[in-house]
Amino acid sequence: MANIYYEKDADRSLIADKKVAILGYGSQGHAHALNLKESGIDVRVGLRDGSSSKAKAEEAGLKVLSIADATAEADVIMILLPDTEQAQIYEEHILPNLSPGNALAFAHGFNIRFDLIEPSDDMDVIMVAPKGPGHLVRRTYVEGGGVPCIIAVENDASGSAMGLALAYADAIGGARAGVIETTFTEECETDLFGEQVVLCGGTSELVRSGFQTLVDAGYQPEIAYFECLHELKLIVDLMYEEGISGMRYSVSDTAEYGDLSRGPRIVNDATRADMKEILAEIQDGTFAKEWVEESRSGRKNFLAMEEAGKDHLIEKVGSELRGMMPWISAGKQSVQDAAGGQG
Repeated sequence: MANIYYEKDADRSLIADKKVAILGYGSQGHAHALNLKESGIDVRVGLRDGSSSKAKAEEAGLKVLSIADATAEADVIMILLPDTEQAQIYEEHILPNLSPGNALAFAHGFNIRFDLIEPSDDMDVIMVAPKGPGHLVRRTYVEGGGVPCIIAVENDASGSAMGLALAYADAIGGARAGVIETTFTEECETDLFGEQVVLCGGTSELVRSGFQTLVDAGYQPEIAYFECLHELKLIVDLMYEEGISGMRYSVSDTAEYGDLSRGPRIVNDATRADMKEILAEIQDGTFAKEWVEESRSGRKNFLAMEEAGKDHLIEKVGSELRGMMPWISAGKQSVQDAAGGQG
């Protein structure tokens, strides 16, 4: 079983007298910076020249510096920049401004796991990763709660790197909910696998394929949309709150029998074999190499696939139907408008 820590286990003094730099001010960056500041931590935000996030951070009362200057000032440097850009920024702006004894922190293990960033042995290398989006990390903190975090240590130069990671997690509110210990490798590989096989890749392709099967069989696209996409939230919410068994208890007997008897025909031995192949590609670095090369070469394939997805009939039908249901987005920003700059 995993090691789980709470506020009583955290020694806030391990971070209380340190200067912390948050590099990036996107979804996670803004939450980390503001929560740390309100926990009494000396924090500054490091942004790239011309960043659209500078005004937002300054308006929030945060000290904003260049990435190089923020790194040079800080004892703890949390890198919350896009995965594919971290290595270059590290070499150009972070590495020349690090000092022995600094702690380098990440919220995802990608660049350490695949050796894109290779810190020296005289620094702590830690991870503090909230298991929720930045707006939730911020909101729950303000409300007096927190989002569970996972922490890890890749290098313990100080002898107290795990304590520092736990103190940081506590200062952003994570210890209020619970902090789970892991490793950079476990976090990175399971995170990529979950995204590709279940949360994003598997779910979006299952939804589109189910929708297309009904449309191709002559059913109305609007009805297919409701059955294969819209109602998915109801099921996921039940699973989120009560687990799979709780969801099955809550749906009709007909739905549960269809789940139990037909689900294994959709996700079968061939599907599981593909899952294992995808996991192997993550573990051996194939995916990381492919994604980094794709990004560095201009993202031609990525953009083409993205556009093809936007052109799918389910997007047109969904946009029209959501226009009939204004309560879905009432009082909310669109994800496009809410997406802040990454620094």
